[in-house]
Amino acid sequence: MTQKAFKYRFYPTPEQENLLRRTMGCTRLVYNRALAARTQAWYEHSRRVGYIETSGMLTSWKKQEDLQFLNEVSSVPLQQGLRHLQTAFSNFFAGRAKYPNFKKKHNGGNAEFTSSAFRFRDGQVFLAKTSESLAIRWSRQLPQGVEPSTISVKLSPSGRWTVSLLVDIEIQRLPESSKQVGVDLGISSLVVLSSGEKIANPKGFKAKKAKLRKAQKSLSRKQKGSNNRHKACLVVAKIHAEISDARNDFLHKLTTRLVRENQTIAVEDLAVKNMLKNELLALAISDASWGELVRQFEYKCDWYGRNFVKIDRWFPSSKRCGNCGHIVDKLPLNAREWNCPNCGTHHDRDINASRNILAAGLAVAVCGANIRPDRDTSIRQLRKTSNGKKQKPNS
Repeated sequence: MTQKAFKYRFYPTPEQENLLRRTMGCTRLVYNRALAARTQAWYEHSRRVGYIETSGMLTSWKKQEDLQFLNEVSSVPLQQGLRHLQTAFSNFFAGRAKYPNFKKKHNGGNAEFTSSAFRFRDGQVFLAKTSESLAIRWSRQLPQGVEPSTISVKLSPSGRWTVSLLVDIEIQRLPESSKQVGVDLGISSLVVLSSGEKIANPKGFKAKKAKLRKAQKSLSRKQKGSNNRHKACLVVAKIHAEISDARNDFLHKLTTRLVRENQTIAVEDLAVKNMLKNELLALAISDASWGELVRQFEYKCDWYGRNFVKIDRWFPSSKRCGNCGHIVDKLPLNAREWNCPNCGTHHDRDINASRNILAAGLAVAVCGANIRPDRDTSIRQLRKTSNGKKQKPNS
């Protein structure tokens, strides 16, 4: 069984919107207070505060006279907010994420309801403390016979209400395919396949850049705290939502098509965060969403029984001749085509890279090797480690 979330838009009644906004506000308040308490305990007493202590704090907060409004909303989203904070700290201490930030009102809000705080009956969702079901726009039906275990309600900065239903389903594996593909990620061409196909980068941000710039200039002229500034903020948020929606739609269609067509997909393990430090390319790299593209490949391959292989980021896919294996010393970014000095083969830089990625991916899939160049020679080496971790090149 696999957990899968189905996301839909819904249109709350005025009463539902009032309750949901208050619930999200209380959840944000509890989260921020707990974060402040945990931070203060560490800096003043070098003491770690866990979920159990913050849950006790919530009980005491509800008894305070100035926080009586916390009792007017469901307690489940408040407790879930504390659990999410505990997860954020766990990720921070494990080195997977940065220190948790305080939540802000203008970022929208969200509230998570477990099975004890909602009813799912006859295809309708009733949240705690509401008498009417949510007016959900069922753009796709839930699989028959399943019931959600968790429901998350979200308000985006653009004013869009969405609800996500988490269900346990059995995803049918795709029939095996004889095709395999290497994927080289780029900017002008978002994806270059080992088959020779180049898929252009839609550059969603560039398409809306002028419109966004105009809206942001209008926002900067509005007086802080005014109603006109609030309206201008919504305009800017809606443009950002348009950019995000177009990007996600393109990425989902692309990754789904490639996963359906190919049994094995090999990509490079790029250090996107480090690459964003390049001020000249940071905007283009962010707009390309390489990290999200690889993430979608990974979980969709897992869902549908495909083989997904990540190649070591130090593998010289562009510099290596796909015909003889010779590795050139330098290959500047503006050189989109080159001739191998050893065998004379003419290469398209990106197609050659994608074919090398596929070859390396098949080698990794077969023998579990890490592929890296040797610093002293240009000979390709296959190194296999006992624990599967990367090996540093010989000094």
